This record gives sequence, structure tokens and C-alpha cells, in this order.
Amino acid sequence: MTSHYIEQILKARVYDVAIESALEKAPRLSRRLGNHILLKREDLQPVFSFKLRGAYNRISRLSDSAAQRGVVCASAGNHAQGVALAARKRGITAVIVMPQTTPRIKIQAVMDLGGEVLLHGDDYDTACEHALQLARERNLVFVHPFDDPDVIAGQGTIAVELIRQTGGNLDALFVPVGGGGLIAGIAVYVKYLYPAIRIIGVEPEDAAGMYESLRAGRRVTLERVGIFADGVAVRRVGEETFELCRRHVDEIVLLDNDEICAAIQDVFEDTRSIVEPAGALAVAGLKKVVAREGWQGKRLAAITSGANINFDRLRHVAERADLGGEREALLAVTIPEQPGSFRRFCEVLGRRSITEFNYRYESEAAAQVFVSFGLAQGREEKESVAHALRAAGYSVIDMSDNEMAKLHVRYMVGGRARGIRDELLYRFEFPERPGALLKFLDAVGSRWNISLFHYRNQGADYGRVLAGIQVPPVERADFLQHLNDLHYAFAEETNNPAYRMFLGA
Repeated sequence: MTSHYIEQILKARVYDVAIESALEKAPRLSRRLGNHILLKREDLQPVFSFKLRGAYNRISRLSDSAAQRGVVCASAGNHAQGVALAARKRGITAVIVMPQTTPRIKIQAVMDLGGEVLLHGDDYDTACEHALQLARERNLVFVHPFDDPDVIAGQGTIAVELIRQTGGNLDALFVPVGGGGLIAGIAVYVKYLYPAIRIIGVEPEDAAGMYESLRAGRRVTLERVGIFADGVAVRRVGEETFELCRRHVDEIVLLDNDEICAAIQDVFEDTRSIVEPAGALAVAGLKKVVAREGWQGKRLAAITSGANINFDRLRHVAERADLGGEREALLAVTIPEQPGSFRRFCEVLGRRSITEFNYRYESEAAAQVFVSFGLAQGREEKESVAHALRAAGYSVIDMSDNEMAKLHVRYMVGGRARGIRDELLYRFEFPERPGALLKFLDAVGSRWNISLFHYRNQGADYGRVLAGIQVPPVERADFLQHLNDLHYAFAEETNNPAYRMFLGA
């Protein structure tokens, strides 16, 4: 299998549409981490992603008779643009099935390349089923985004360039993982020539399909995936890619969204370019492994795989980057409600930069404060501040890793509703498309009273809502069944300390 792929990678036709992407030094990140960091800039490709390599290699190899039938694919963006560009180059039609949640910028990009766009379903899997159905009905050639030898070989050309650019002088290579096409193509080539180079895949914690599959020894299907890093949001990895990864990949590292946001900022500070969340995965994984292993003086490379990010999503990235990079802390503090207590609290914080402060009079006894502040020395400084506050007699809860607190409560601190009864608190996610919020309100609030509600558009494909709903104990079984029937992703937060401290009855 390996020798076949080496031959196919070396013969792959990608440069009719792709460029040999630059391998750039990351001086700021290198100094901070004490290692030599290199970025393989696939975000600079004509469609701002590596995906055109595999798509073009697949389409260029079609026979004339197959090509004239036209091609079809399913994608939320990057693969779609690659297929549309490759089809235009070959002079054939391309039908692109995209989820209805796909941002307009990505839909327009595919249309600009001549693709016929059909919107179907709320996620990739549903769109893929429809694309396969269209392939049968219209006799089109289906171009898989990752589980195809020609696609894998096309992505493997990145490794050919990388080895030539470095002479094989690398200690480790970090690669983002979705369905596995990119890392499979890279790993099989690099390991064939330089088996000592560590190949490390990187996935989001909420889309860890390859990690879970390798751990189980077989492909597993995730019940759901997070969509912040939508370029790698795949519920089931490829059959061919799984086998290649099992043979050639050393490990998979998992990250949370805040770590990804911090890596987007790291790439920006070194390149002045903004990569998408999936495009920053490899850099975030590199940082995590360096910290875990205590590496110094190593020569490390990361694939920045794409730059197709919505402008309005940058707001969320900017808010969370400092938390992910441990440059900001978020604390909930109880202070006595008496003259001078607020001043004394600020004295304990010292001259640190306060990034957010929320306060609400609660009672004559105590007040609840939500405060965030900048950190110069990371986690150690945060723990030092918390210790100093506790020593001064304040009750302190670290909210820096509390998702509900970071996403909702920090913007809602305003006191409790007195006398409210039977309130339950839930987080919901629903597809972000016209009318979705109204549909959500109609569905959830048609029988039970909504007593608290917070919604903030994050520029993502999915909307997030925090809702307090009054449900008498005798009706809670019916209510839970109602939620299950809605098919929205939800999590109960009634016992979350952020809710208890700031919003609960």
C-alpha cells in the first residue's frame, strides 16, 4: 500500500491550480516557546485552503466520458471551492451540496467559481446523503472530500514540498485532522522517507473522530460534532484514511475552542494573516505538545490549512483568544456589601489590567462580582491572585474554564429574580438560518414559561441560547421528552455554580 501511495503522490497533478505554498518562520512563537517553529502556509492557496489539491487530482484523473457527466460533492466550504475550481479548469459542470447553515461568503465563493450550489440539511452528513442521491439520479461522479486515494495523494503533495523545503530536518510535524485525507497523505510520504519525524494529528475535543477511532481500533461514528472548527467537523473518518493513520500517525492531540482561538491570534501576530479555526489547529496542537513534553530547541512544523473564516466570527475569536492563551482570567468573587469593600477588592487585584467588570447589588450582606483581568505570567499568576483574594477574606470561584460563564453569564450579570419558582436552566444549540430563533422560541416556549433568555450571535453556523424555563416537578418528565423530540442539542445547567451565584432564584 505504501509504495503505491508514494508513486501516486509523486505523479499527482495539482499545480495546474495549486501553488507550492511557502514554509515560513514564526519568529515570535519560536522565541516564546523556545523552539524553531515553521508554518506551511496552505491558507495562501488560490481558494485559501489545501483542499484544491485533492479535488483537482481526483477530477484531472477522470476519463473524458466520466468527466462529461459532471461531478457532485458535499461540503461546507473548502472542498466545495476546490471541486468548483477543478471542474472549471476541466471545463465540466459541478454540483455542490452545502448545508443550509453554510455562511453566505462560502456560498458566494463557490458560485463565483461556476459551481451550481444546492442548500440541503443542517450539517455535512445530511448534505452528503443528498449529494450521493443526486449522483445516482443525475449520473454524476461523486468527489469525496477525503476518503479517496486520488484525493489523499493530492493532499500528500504538501509533504513532497515540505521535505524538499526542510531537507527532512524536522523533529515533528503537526497536521489538522477532519476526515483524515490531509494527514493520511502527508504521513504516508513523510514516514516512508523519514520515519523518525513524529507525525502528530490535531482535532477539536468536540470533533475527535480520528482520536476515538484509533483508540477503539476501528472507525467510530460520533453522535454529534462541534462546529466551531467547521473545516474538520466530521462525524466519521474515512475507511482508507483510518487505515493509513493507524499505520503512520504517532498520536492525536485534542484541543478546546479557546486554545484554537489563541492559536489564531498566534498566527496573526507572526504573519498578519487570519486563519480559520481548522487552519489554526496544528499550531494550537504544537503549543500543547511543547508544553506537555518540555521541548526546547526542536525544529517543528505546523500546517496552516485554511483561511476561510467569516469576518463576524472574529468577534468571538478575539473574546476567547486571551482565555485560551492563558493571558486572561475570569473570576467570580463575593465581597461584603459595606463602604470601602469595593476599593479594598481592587487593591488586592493591584495594577493588573481589568478587561471586564460586572457588579450588581444583591443584598445588604454581600455582592457578587464578575471580573476578568489580563495575565502576564499565565496560570501561576491567576492562582496567585485567587490565593491573595481568599487570604483577604473573599470567596473566589475560577470561571476561566466554565463554558456557560464565558459564553453567556458574563454578559448577563444583573441579579436574581425574586420569588421565581420551578426554574430550570438549559443551554441550547440550533442551526443558524433565517427564522431559526423564532422556531426555537415557538417550540420551547409554547407550553412552559421562559423566565430567562440570552442569545448572542457569534458569527457561527449554530446559534447558542441560554434559557430559564419554569417547569413544575410533576411536568419535568414531559418537558424532557419534549426537548428530546425537538432534536436540538441541549445541556442542563441548573446546578452550574455560575447560575447559582448570579442568576438563580
